[in-house]
Amino acid sequence: MANRKEITTLLTDTLIRELPYYAKEVTLDWGTTHPKRIDVVSFNPKGTTFACDIEKGEFTCYEIKSCKEDVYSGNGLNFYGEQNYICCTMETYKTLLTDISSGKLTKYIKENFPHSNSSFGIMVLIPNWIDCRNTNEIIREMESPTAIEDCLHWKFYKILPCHRGHRTKAITEMLFAMLRAKHNFTNQ
Repeated sequence: MANRKEITTLLTDTLIRELPYYAKEVTLDWGTTHPKRIDVVSFNPKGTTFACDIEKGEFTCYEIKSCKEDVYSGNGLNFYGEQNYICCTMETYKTLLTDISSGKLTKYIKENFPHSNSSFGIMVLIPNWIDCRNTNEIIREMESPTAIEDCLHWKFYKILPCHRGHRTKAITEMLFAMLRAKHNFTNQ
């Protein structure tokens, strides 16, 4: 059975394989008394030829969570993008279902991360062979999740899609935070 670190690595590696423009360990509000770190931030420009296409781009924030305890650890549910996702295994998602439907998870985020966008969704790790358009295959995977050890190739499925929200940080701040994370700049 995989441990939390191995699951976190698998979740992160699978996610970034699917993203064209991303940075890991992105810190916003750098140099303040309350910096906020986001596991992965991706940027999706409307195009790359014109400045206006880049300026209309959207950010997605991803928080990698290996288990339910990780979700409620107090570490990082920092959602600053137009879209925001908790990325987890199907097993973790199943343990969160009651908290999601009761509103407990949303309340926890609002109370403990009041700066976060309240718009978030959940992405779950599924084996590559599952057809995401086939609801029956998704239901079967949810009823009997594939063990981490039993699959070599994974992908993500948006089991709870995020409704587009509003970003409160400027595009330049978000892009600079991504650049700083990508190149390990310090504020010298």
